[in-house]
Amino acid sequence: MGQFKLTLLAISLLFLPFLKATDFKYCDKEGNYVVKVNGIEISPNPVARGKPATFTISASTGQAISGGKAVIDVSYFGVHIHQETHPLCEETTCPISVGNFVLSHNQVLPGFTPPGSYTLKMTISGDEIPQLTCISFDFKIGFGTSGSSVSDI
Repeated sequence: MGQFKLTLLAISLLFLPFLKATDFKYCDKEGNYVVKVNGIEISPNPVARGKPATFTISASTGQAISGGKAVIDVSYFGVHIHQETHPLCEETTCPISVGNFVLSHNQVLPGFTPPGSYTLKMTISGDEIPQLTCISFDFKIGFGTSGSSVSDI
């Protein structure tokens, strides 16, 4: 029985890198945000150029939210390189009821995107509330190729 537990532990440790949540920080450490972020997962991690990536944010709210927008800013080595705005109801199901919810954003990064470390800042605002939450987190784009070759160009 003891050897079975050790084998089970060894197998579960193999999957640990795939289950690691991404660290994040609030834009204002003292901010009293309506939306509290519980965790962020990026799949795949690191992100592959030219392939779909999913950013999943688990959060909770103390009040119902009927709609709003998510503004995403991306920086590469500290230099702002991209911004996009999405209706909140395209990233999650609206209206958002009091309690837990998940916001999911899918993105395909161009094959020419340089590998390295990036920072994503996401500000979520509501129809009636200027800032529901604001977070930032780092992610990496790997050195892998997008599957295209010189002959494809």
